[in-house]
Amino acid sequence: MSEAAQRDPGSSLASRLAAVESELAQIDERLASPDVVSSPSLLRDLSRRRKELEPLAAALTRHRYLAGDLEAAHEMLAGARDAEREVARAEVADAEAALARAEEDVRALLVPRDPNDGRNVIMEIRGAEGGEEANLFARDLYDMYMHYAERNGWKVEVLGLDPSDKGGVNQVIFVVRGKTCWQRLHHEGGPHRVQRVPVTESQGRIHTSSATVTVLPEADEVDVAVDPADLRIDVYRSTGPGGQSVNTTDSAVRITHIPTGIVVAMQDEKSQIQNRAKAMTVLRSRLLKAEQDRVAAERSANRRTQVGGGGRSEKIRTYNFKENRVTDHRAGVTLYKLDRVLTGDLDEIVDALLADERARQIAEDQ
Repeated sequence: MSEAAQRDPGSSLASRLAAVESELAQIDERLASPDVVSSPSLLRDLSRRRKELEPLAAALTRHRYLAGDLEAAHEMLAGARDAEREVARAEVADAEAALARAEEDVRALLVPRDPNDGRNVIMEIRGAEGGEEANLFARDLYDMYMHYAERNGWKVEVLGLDPSDKGGVNQVIFVVRGKTCWQRLHHEGGPHRVQRVPVTESQGRIHTSSATVTVLPEADEVDVAVDPADLRIDVYRSTGPGGQSVNTTDSAVRITHIPTGIVVAMQDEKSQIQNRAKAMTVLRSRLLKAEQDRVAAERSANRRTQVGGGGRSEKIRTYNFKENRVTDHRAGVTLYKLDRVLTGDLDEIVDALLADERARQIAEDQ
């Protein structure tokens, strides 16, 4: 916020209200245009933007009215007789408190809305450093998110599962569907570190391993235009566990997006068509996230990627089994209930991350 705006926040918010009302009027005019009505993606984007602006316009209008109430209360105090001064001072105090609350509401609404709010989520979990122990930990994380989805009433569809030799997962990709799943899950992306005695350890020594979690917003076809000429599609015979027809036909699909080099492979389904559809779902989501990351990187050259190198020194969260402790290193939260966290009791950590994100956004806006 500029120095002049800090001196006179009321003036700044009044100009914001004028800008919002002007944008709403422009949106309404465009929504009535035949060109917009015939374009589903543009119609959706304008309608979504209007819905975003409506609560802000209401909050700014309320702030304007309360600013008027405070001005009137000050005038009443200035003209009050001695016997009326206490009542007038109380009126001023009440008006100041109401205006301060309204300003906080406005500041919160002025925080840029996450463009992915309301989207479904594609999650990818892979074992990183630690060999089979990393794969076993990846399985624990997968189970943890399954439990968390169940607690929230979200639906989950597994797109691809590559099990490891001893019951872990080399990689698992799944879609989580629910109104709030992006809001509650988008902080989960990054390297997760585990400290425990592996089942393969005969000396009882604690090992440190890691798994990486990637969180992608599920992209619709209208969000990402993929030129078929940019795709190289290979089909091959599935490998690993499978039932009748899975490992005996060329049903597995590998799609390479040539301009970016992004590769997605799917082999879980018996049908080549089904595997191709799942691979395209993941590809579109990776392309959408890559474009969003590119834009974000332009704003912050120091932005860190979600996955990082997957090394033990890089981590967003540590799970210590001996102490029943989980620590999120971003929000500075440490809980001694790892057993409960692994059964999906993640809300305390998620709420702390959301609060930290909101505080930083509000601070940046000021």
